[in-house]
Amino acid sequence: MRPPYLLLDIDGVLIPFPNADGSTPASHARHDVVPTGRSADSPVTVWLNPDHGRLLTDVIRTGLFNPVWCTSWRQDATALIGPLLGLPTLPHLDLPRPQIATSHPNGYLWKRDHVDAWLGEAPAVWIDDDFTSLDHEWAAERTARGAATSLVQPDPLLGLQPEHLAEVRCWASRLLGARAR
Repeated sequence: MRPPYLLLDIDGVLIPFPNADGSTPASHARHDVVPTGRSADSPVTVWLNPDHGRLLTDVIRTGLFNPVWCTSWRQDATALIGPLLGLPTLPHLDLPRPQIATSHPNGYLWKRDHVDAWLGEAPAVWIDDDFTSLDHEWAAERTARGAATSLVQPDPLLGLQPEHLAEVRCWASRLLGARAR
């Protein structure tokens, strides 16, 4: 039996958004990266918590999940962000580059339709900071159809916390335990 997917966003999850005064959590270290299509003369500054690498690696090593990047960073998640955290190479969902003015053009997260088509009926836990109530309804509907789906939504100013990963581990353990019966 294949484990559920663990879909990981980056912005607002691993890279917190700055507070109104421009500050980021003290736990995060500054890194300058050059995403695909950018010049080395204009790197992007990101703030990452080095503890996230260890915490995520511990979760990945449980074998409870098939981890996949689900982020607008696309392949740069594996090439740039993962190595800074010491993460193993992870596949990424090949999301399009939509021409949108909001991350919720239809009232829900723009990635959701792509994720839904990609997942099919596979179970998944998705960590993203930008869900709306319509995304939570979608997850409940998928679960009711037999495709267990859990959404974990960190505060985008704080990012991923250890309790979020404890929550996903518990969810997967319950799911796999129920399947074994």
